[in-house]
Amino acid sequence: MKALACAALLAVSSAVSAQEVRLFAAGSLRGVMNEIGAAYAQATGVKVAGEFGPSGLLRDRLAKGETADVFASANMEHPQALASAGRAGPVSLFARNRLCALAAPNAGITTESLLDRMLDPAVKVGISTPKADPSGDYAWALFGKADALRPGARAALESKALQLTGGPNSPAPPRDRSVYGVLVAEGKADVFLTYCTNAIAAQREQPGLSVVQVPAALAVGADYGLTVLQGAAPQGAGFAQFVLSAPAQAILSRHGFEAVKSP
Repeated sequence: MKALACAALLAVSSAVSAQEVRLFAAGSLRGVMNEIGAAYAQATGVKVAGEFGPSGLLRDRLAKGETADVFASANMEHPQALASAGRAGPVSLFARNRLCALAAPNAGITTESLLDRMLDPAVKVGISTPKADPSGDYAWALFGKADALRPGARAALESKALQLTGGPNSPAPPRDRSVYGVLVAEGKADVFLTYCTNAIAAQREQPGLSVVQVPAALAVGADYGLTVLQGAAPQGAGFAQFVLSAPAQAILSRHGFEAVKSP
């Protein structure tokens, strides 16, 4: 989004009023967007009220008429769908992530053994719900790559993968703990495919869990998209500009995301 990418923080400060920004954002952005929102409030006096959840479910709510100022998704497709429907403005790439595996201590999973272990009928593989949560879509993309290495792997993995979170009927995740860490620690999954940032946060809470890097042949990246909703108050565009600014991009980097430089 050219207007967003070129805006400077000083311009943001002068353009916004002392109102609140309503942000809809992917659950994987909860920690980093709360910090970015606090930095924005300190710089401008405008508070950011974040609502976090699976990007696909947030998109559906916005498409059905719920209101927000800014939508930050864990993929580009969901905000682009709103833009194509006239519900949002242009979409900007603002961060990147990638898939990792969060593994139980006794699962015997390494980068080299990841595919073999996931294909083992005795190993419970957890994922988020595809279509509702982009993390689940990225897991399915990994399964597709596995098929090129082991014919039949995609069908085997799709049939056995447990969609444990991120869906419209999934149990509500705990607000103060990583749902992925809880699911693996409680034995609901032996290995959970999630964003590396989520896996690292879960390991901080559950030090016995392992963060396993996905081998290059199976690697899947995630592009995060940002858009300002139609009818948003001026402070919505101001916050979107700030997310693309150097201070916010530095916060994203500290949280393990790959920052995206503004043009």
